[in-house]
Parts: sequence; C-alpha cells; structure tokens
Amino acid sequence: MRVVVCTVVHHPADARILHREIRALLDAGHDVLYIAPFRACDVTPWPEVRGVDVPRAVGRRRLAALRAARHQLARYAPAADLLLVHDPELLLVLPTIPHLPPTVWDVHEDTAAALDTKAWLPPALRRFAASGVLRAEGLAERHLHLLVAETSYNERFAQVHPVVPNTTYVPDQAAPYDGRARVVYVGHISPDRGAAEMVALAELVHPQGITLELVGSADDQARALIEPARDRGILRWHGYTPNDEAMLITDGALAGLSLLQDDPNLRHSMPTKVAEYMARGVPVITTPLPLAAGLVERSQCGFIVPFSDATAASEAVLTLRSDRALRDAMGERGHADAAQFLRWPDDARAFVAQLERWAGASSLPDGQAPPSATPAPVSSPVSAADDR
Repeated sequence: MRVVVCTVVHHPADARILHREIRALLDAGHDVLYIAPFRACDVTPWPEVRGVDVPRAVGRRRLAALRAARHQLARYAPAADLLLVHDPELLLVLPTIPHLPPTVWDVHEDTAAALDTKAWLPPALRRFAASGVLRAEGLAERHLHLLVAETSYNERFAQVHPVVPNTTYVPDQAAPYDGRARVVYVGHISPDRGAAEMVALAELVHPQGITLELVGSADDQARALIEPARDRGILRWHGYTPNDEAMLITDGALAGLSLLQDDPNLRHSMPTKVAEYMARGVPVITTPLPLAAGLVERSQCGFIVPFSDATAASEAVLTLRSDRALRDAMGERGHADAAQFLRWPDDARAFVAQLERWAGASSLPDGQAPPSATPAPVSSPVSAADDR
C-alpha cells in the first residue's frame, strides 16, 4: 500500500505513531509518507519514510498548522491507497479535500475529558470545546474508519471499532539491575501525570543516594517545578527522548514510576509506560488507576501507592533499594507477563491486516457512508499532547 500518515499535534517520534504503527507498515513492505512537525521538534525522518514538514499545533496556536496540513494532504493523499490521521483537529480539514482515499482516524485518548487538564484553554471554553469534540467524533464515525487505543473508548461511539492497544516491544531478556540506585519516569510530564509528586519524591529519596530520572517533554506548569529541582541537582531531566533511546535509559533502573492522578482521561487508559517498564524487567510503582493497577496486581511486578502520596512512593523505592532479591523478582515477573500478554509484534500484524482490508474495501460497513464522503464542518476540536 501507499499510506499517508498525518499528525500536527503529536511529536513526530511519538511511540505509538512512529515506533509501532509506522514501523509495522514498513516491516510489512508498505510505502509510508509521513506529514508531521519535524522542524518544530528538531527531528529528522527515518530514511525509509518520506517526510513532509508542517508546523506543530501547540496550545492556542493551531490555525497555521491546520492550513499547512490541509495543503499537504490535498497534495499527497489523493494518490495514496489509505490515509491515517491521528488528531481530532484534522477532522476539520478533511471535508475540504477532494478525492480522499479510505481514511482512518486513530483515536488515542478521551479528548473531551482531557480538556479539563489544559491550562492554555480558558475554563469557560472547555465545555464548549468538549461538545465540539463529541460532535466531531460522531461525524467521524459516520464518514471514516476508526481505530481506538483502548476498549473503553468504544463506549463513546455508536459502533464497536478495532482496538490497537499500546503494547510494546519485549526483549528476550530483561537488562539486569545496574546498581546505580535510580528510578525513572518515561512520558509527557504535566500536573495530572504526577509532576508535583515526582519532584516531591526526588526531595525524599535524593538524600538517600537515589536519583530520579525524568524522560519526556513537560508542559509549562511542570517545567516550573522540574527546572528548579534539576538546577538544585536533586533530579535529572532528559527532556523529550525517542522511544528506543528512552528504553535504554529505563534498562537496569531500580523502578519505573507512573504516579498519574485520578483524571477522567487517564482513568480508563493503560499507561504505555507501565507496559514498557514491565517489558524491560523494571518494577513498577503506580497509582491505583484501574488498568495500570490491574497489570501490577496480575503479575505482582511492583507497588500500587495512593494518589498524590509521594511518601508512599518513596517508601516503595527504598524497599526495592534495600531488598535486591525483591527488586529482581518483581522485574522478572513483569517481564514474563509482558512477554506473554503485551507484545506489540502480535498486535502489529492485526493492525496492518485491518488497514489492508480497509484500503481494499469498496465501502464501509453497513450504515456508514463511503470514506470519501465529506462531513459538514464542525466546531473546532482540540486534542491533548500524547502520553506514553
């Protein structure tokens, strides 16, 4: 197939988009043209991917990115066999582009629920924006093919759509503990994802000789907490790091953190970071969000601590540091569970097969319009930055 993939919101090296879905398409022998904000994120496209640069949609600055995406989609998508988009914003421009191929929207999150955590969006506008998102989702379901990242996301739609879970690559053997007494966090950093709790944790464990390593981008509120702590030397912040490099940093750590808050957008999602820690044989310290806690309980691969409780998280870290056998046993159990249940290559085959079926289909399932149909414009939806 000739596949056009487009995002203006997510980082071009996003783990789900690039390292899983595009990698799966390339491995299956398909041609990929990737429209993404490469320059804005200082990223060079993989040599086997044709990259097309557009501005990035950040905060309230979205119009230029949408205009550029519309121009590039009109140029490249009609000649493709399939179009795969990753942002609800792009639902605005699709109706203006003639002769689109079968088009797929990959639903990463509960976007309407995520709006409550966006400091750049005035509170008075959040309900209006959420209603626009919900309307856009309904129109998209009638006119496009949908993939969803979580089974629970199907509850927002009238029909059941294929699930492409955020599973991961699992090494044959996990890296052993490196003895450097460090805990890691991988993913976007924001208040709802535990920024304050992790800085507080660093304050508690740094005097004990334990280092916190943060691997990921951060919003302005999180930066205001992280940068002073980094400058004082109580934590290390790597910034945004491609997934393969982030996993090398994770290897051999004492524990992996997922101190996410009880936010509606996070409550029914499986944090990819938890699966990645397990795959690398790193014990997990997580808050009791249902899916994350379920993974830890199933495999007994870590600790579940209360929300907003840095002291409980620090006690778990100190327990692992003092009991090497417990740390290794938890890591081994997590790795074994991930090898059995969380392997992306198994899901990759189903993902590619589904796109191949849609690219070859002459129509959508009963009750849905052809993929080239153009829905009416809707109120502007906004989406959150991707989390891992």
